[in-house]
Amino acid sequence: MNDISILIEAIQSGDISRIETLINSNPNLVFAKDQRGFTPLIFATYFDKKGIVEVLLKHKAEVDATDASGNTALIGVAFKGNKEIANLLIKNGAHVNAQNSQGVTPLIFATMYNKVDMVTFLLKYKADKTIKDSQGKTALDYAKEKGFKDMVGVLQ
Repeated sequence: MNDISILIEAIQSGDISRIETLINSNPNLVFAKDQRGFTPLIFATYFDKKGIVEVLLKHKAEVDATDASGNTALIGVAFKGNKEIANLLIKNGAHVNAQNSQGVTPLIFATMYNKVDMVTFLLKYKADKTIKDSQGKTALDYAKEKGFKDMVGVLQ
């Protein structure tokens, strides 16, 4: 098992002390990527591990690093709706209007998964409602298409 696999396992299990030990012995590990291009920060956000996100950011993890699909940690956390982690990422410089390889932004993902609180949160941080993805759709277009009435109200 390589170092990135060991770190990912520690992230999944929430073992902060092991993560600290691994990164202290190999500081570049915070920038490593697995075969799908996932960074430790992206994994930590996917697993809703706020404490680990804090540790990784303390160790200078690249907040806008992307996976193989162009997703940043903020794009990944947006569809899950975890505002605490999203706030941490934004406070550490995450680009709120980042787009993945399909042109999807955090706002579009949050809309697609009907995360009204996350959409409201992102709008507070100047998420751009006019950005279109590769299909030419905005967040509002997705809200209307999926029949998310509350979401439509927030986005209009």
